[in-house]
Amino acid sequence: MSIQDTTRRLRPQTISQDISSFHGLQTVSTYNTTRADASDAKLQEVYQGMLISQQTETEKLALYRAASDAARLAQWEFHNAVLAMKEVVRGQYGSDSDQA
Repeated sequence: MSIQDTTRRLRPQTISQDISSFHGLQTVSTYNTTRADASDAKLQEVYQGMLISQQTETEKLALYRAASDAARLAQWEFHNAVLAMKEVVRGQYGSDSDQA
């Protein structure tokens, strides 16, 4: 077996095929193995773990996107306040003044 590169994500098609295979196994009533890593209990465990991790990732991505949007809006709010301040300074002191 080749060395697996677990630093990269699996293609969605691969995961979908794995899930289909796992669900298909549920129809094989005579499946039995001595390999602990291929047992029905292990498959159930790691499948549930994957679902939980995917849900956690989705939730955290939503939180990240919300935080990113809030930071972007805060930057614009600050930028617009600075532009307003510059207009006031130019209006009070003139655009060629030392204050401007």
